[in-house]
Amino acid sequence: MINFKIVSYIVGVLLILLGGIMLTSLIFSLGIDQECTNAILKASITSSGIGAIIWWFSKGGNKRIGKREGYLIVACGWLSISIFSALPYLFSDIFPSATDAIFESVSGLTTTGATVLNDIEVIPHGLLFWRSLTQWIGGMGIIVLTVAIFPLLGIGGVELFVAEAPGPTSDKIHPRIKETAKRLWFIYVGLTVTLTIILSIGGMSGFDAINHGLTTMATGGFSTKNASMAYFDQPALQYPITFFMFLAGINYTVIYFGLKGKLKKVWQSDEFKAYLLLVAILIIYITITHYNNTDHDLETSFRYVSLQVISIITTTGYVTMDYTSVTPSITIIFFTLLFLGACAGSTSGGIKIIRHVTLLKNSVLEFKRILHPKAVIRIKVDQKLVPGRIMTHILVFFLLYLTIFVVGSAIMSVILKDFNQPLLTSMGAVATSLGNVGPAIAELGPMDNFSSIPALGKWFLLFIMLLGRLELFTILIIFTPYFWRMN
Repeated sequence: MINFKIVSYIVGVLLILLGGIMLTSLIFSLGIDQECTNAILKASITSSGIGAIIWWFSKGGNKRIGKREGYLIVACGWLSISIFSALPYLFSDIFPSATDAIFESVSGLTTTGATVLNDIEVIPHGLLFWRSLTQWIGGMGIIVLTVAIFPLLGIGGVELFVAEAPGPTSDKIHPRIKETAKRLWFIYVGLTVTLTIILSIGGMSGFDAINHGLTTMATGGFSTKNASMAYFDQPALQYPITFFMFLAGINYTVIYFGLKGKLKKVWQSDEFKAYLLLVAILIIYITITHYNNTDHDLETSFRYVSLQVISIITTTGYVTMDYTSVTPSITIIFFTLLFLGACAGSTSGGIKIIRHVTLLKNSVLEFKRILHPKAVIRIKVDQKLVPGRIMTHILVFFLLYLTIFVVGSAIMSVILKDFNQPLLTSMGAVATSLGNVGPAIAELGPMDNFSSIPALGKWFLLFIMLLGRLELFTILIIFTPYFWRMN
């Protein structure tokens, strides 16, 4: 039987934590904007208060978390946090509807970065900071943070960690889940602080540097400027953003080994090598094409393209150029990148390179199996055999991902029937939401936002965002009859 009491208990704890985290936004509004301050305070009190009530009535009982409880906690936790994270927006009236406020909240927490704001620069600083902070929280996952402190509450966190990060990699930094979560967060915080300092030295204001430090390492892409990174048209700012986005797309286990000086372990990662090679090839090809089709010099083309390619492949979503206006081939390449994603175990979204690498290796070996039907030919990734269970998982993931994209695009094309390009816009909307990227194609390109999407379309897309952020299985498994069986 599912232990619903522990599910509600932990959701209550998460809401209490969320309310406390909201108070950090007061740093940028207290004594400056009273309306913004009041909105944040009301949201914090509401979140923590309701969380405390849920926690109080769920105290006691069995604290064991099984697989079912783990998946329910993650699904209910993300849903609850998404709704309560919208409270600062709702109480400040900066959005015309609750739909827009919740859409912005989900887009932030899932690090999608698709916004419905038409003028970001008029938003109070306290709310802009909260908007960026939601991405930073969602980047590594608030639940991964809490597994580091749950042992203090007498709760084990391994099931939560597995449900929160259900990718195909099984590498661990440390055998104890609490220590793994702590070390991941130390790296995450350290890189965020380092980038913030570099951006400040490069000429960004302190406020802009903090916000872009948060959203870069989260691979979220929310900016404090309407023009995104195109506003900061300086090499001293765009190159550091590009480099740290690239870092944010690397498996954090690989980053950890790199920081420990274990470079051999870094280079043993097939996924990292594929990521590095793919980024290099794309940047070289698109830079040459961009240079030949625009009036920019070579350095500017290289800088714009590098940031834009890494921004899309890591699902960050910053914008430096309108990639839909260069050539049709470039538009197709960037649309394809919406499905790619960076490395598993990073803060990026998308399918993830390791799945592509494994599937590609399996496809190549299939030709060999046809010639030698009696031979036992196994796939190796990182010099290790890939278990059949993992291969099946990857194949099912691809099938589900493409099915959701096709069906979702069909549904959105009906919702967007009054748009000038309903089919292309729908395909772009679903692809970018499922991959947690942000910008798309057609009428949702890098120069546009999601404000024109009807309310029904926004609700559908925010559900797709949550599916993508939790890598499909964590949400979809709850809708299967097997999940609710008592045996």
